[in-house]
Amino acid sequence: MEIENAAVLVTGASRGLGRELSIALARAGARVAMVARGEEALEEAVAAANAAARGPHGERGAAHGLAFDVGDKTAIHRIAGAAVALVGNLDVVVHNASTLGRVPMPLLLDTDCEELERVLAVNLLGPFRLTKALAGSMFLRKTGVVAFVSSDAAVSAYARWGAYGVSKAAQDHLARTFAAELDPVRFFAVDPGEMDTKMHADAIPDADRSTLADPRDVALRLVTLLTRAARVPNGARVLASDFPKAELR
Repeated sequence: MEIENAAVLVTGASRGLGRELSIALARAGARVAMVARGEEALEEAVAAANAAARGPHGERGAAHGLAFDVGDKTAIHRIAGAAVALVGNLDVVVHNASTLGRVPMPLLLDTDCEELERVLAVNLLGPFRLTKALAGSMFLRKTGVVAFVSSDAAVSAYARWGAYGVSKAAQDHLARTFAAELDPVRFFAVDPGEMDTKMHADAIPDADRSTLADPRDVALRLVTLLTRAARVPNGARVLASDFPKAELR
């Protein structure tokens, strides 16, 4: 897939991997709709993406902010409609928005039903609803990539990571099922690895940050994945570390 002139939607775009991926895509010439809940942080991230898009080679991409909560059912069609109006029919959707739920994270036995519902609303139902709203157009055009940002907690059980892990395991299977039903649209679950982000700090505050990946590096690996999407088995769960970092001018 060509990133230059591609229309892309990234959720959870105000910080961490979502912010860095949006900046990298804008630098590569994509038109990016950036979705996040926090309006102030989102405005800063959009400005950074547009500054990268301008760069030394002139205006190559454009970024736009959409302040919505993907866990809010009533926001889904507004996100989809606004994104298409701003950047055109979408070529790429990256479901990056996630929540851990309550932190410190409780044991499953101590997790309230309402807490689990919120985690599932953001991490699973939001991506499901947004994919439903957008993938039909991709299928009719017989093109497009939908990437779900996963976690090793989707395949390994860790104490106190229950709600998050359950949501990510279900999200991985969501990608596989959509791939089985909507080929040739490409669907992937991407494990970015442990990154130096606020979410990781919230989950494991005493982690050695020097051992964690830089979200900027992971973002460049995801750009490479997107450019090679046709060569990756549809529905695959992939590791970001298996891809080289894209070299962007």
